[in-house]
Amino acid sequence: MNKWEELYAKKKIGTAQAVDMIRPGDQVLSGIGNGQPRALCTALAERIKGGGLEGISYFNTLNINANAMCAPEVASKITYRDAYLSPLPRKLVAAGLGDTLCSNFSDAPVILNFYDTILCTVSPMDKHGYFSMGMNPDYTLYQIRNRAGKRVFVEVNENYPPTFGNNRIHITDVDFVLENSWPLAAVPPAEPNEVEMKIAGHIAEYVDDGACLQLGIGGLPNAVGKCLERKKDLGIHSEMICDAFLYLYNKGALNNSKKNFMPGRGIGTFTFGSKELYEWVDMNPGLEMHGADFVNDARTIAQNDNMVAVNGIVAADITGQCVSEEINGKTYSGLGGQQDFTLGAWLSKGGKAFLATPSTYTDKDGKLHSSILPKCTDTVGISRWMSQYIVTEYGAVNLKGQTVPQRVKLMISIAHPDFREELVEYAKKEKFWR
Repeated sequence: MNKWEELYAKKKIGTAQAVDMIRPGDQVLSGIGNGQPRALCTALAERIKGGGLEGISYFNTLNINANAMCAPEVASKITYRDAYLSPLPRKLVAAGLGDTLCSNFSDAPVILNFYDTILCTVSPMDKHGYFSMGMNPDYTLYQIRNRAGKRVFVEVNENYPPTFGNNRIHITDVDFVLENSWPLAAVPPAEPNEVEMKIAGHIAEYVDDGACLQLGIGGLPNAVGKCLERKKDLGIHSEMICDAFLYLYNKGALNNSKKNFMPGRGIGTFTFGSKELYEWVDMNPGLEMHGADFVNDARTIAQNDNMVAVNGIVAADITGQCVSEEINGKTYSGLGGQQDFTLGAWLSKGGKAFLATPSTYTDKDGKLHSSILPKCTDTVGISRWMSQYIVTEYGAVNLKGQTVPQRVKLMISIAHPDFREELVEYAKKEKFWR
């Protein structure tokens, strides 16, 4: 046993003992997705239900492993906070039992630095005393690297894949070590629908061989993957490593060889998707995971020439304002890194930023509505000054450098035909139509 193994043994505790060390008033933070230590969070929720932990706040993002913290009987006793809502936190926030954090992903590491109790999942320690934060260094790595006055609990999971990149923490950075093995939360790739394939087809027309890609979650990124499979030498610089990248790699379209910044390596800050995706990420020298303060910084993103950012939006108005995270005034998801990559791609040499939405949606009563609006009434995620390409199944339009009347005509051209006339009438009334 070397000195790091000896230190590991001294810091190793059981889950029940770890939970007993959480104190009233602690500010508790865990990471994104599988970065949330499932066993520890579940046990913590049980203790909270029993009372005696007044003043606790708990923060995570894309909650898929700490569902117990979202139970109303738990959340009502603490302050639950989230930056990107999955289904259970969505209900919690709608009921007034949870708070949403309004933040660019790039800002999160710094603005979350007041949390004093850090919980995270790690892969088993190596012989040098290092744990890999694996698929999810996200904003959590920054908290551990700037750990003065904080306590760090790591849950070692043998199923959690280590990765290359700047994501390792040392046993000397850790206060308590738990060992719990649980299967990673995985979802199969979402099959794109016909509208998403049409949108992706329009985007693909603007993507050159050798482009560096940022893609997100859902059917649209997978549609983009399918539409780019005949491209060559694509690369990755993306907050999320998703199944669309694995698809492009398997098709021979993605190899990171033409990247001018960090060539030969795909760069990300968290991974979420299928079991096959997690196997691909596992110690793959062609992929690196880094903290969000690096990956999502627009100045970092812009160092990639021919950066192509693709993000989904909920709606846009005829001047180019975009709604990203709300539906009918209710928070549905979160802004994530959408602003980071929209700006970073614009600053990139040859870069392009796409914000995409189906032209219509159907409400619960079966009524069809336009996603291209006269004016946004929900919270604007991307301002009209920042938006570049807006895409629907009816085309892609570039709004940069356009006056308001020019933008209005372009936006109406990609609206659903059934709604174009009323949009024109609104534009005429507002003196936007020339």
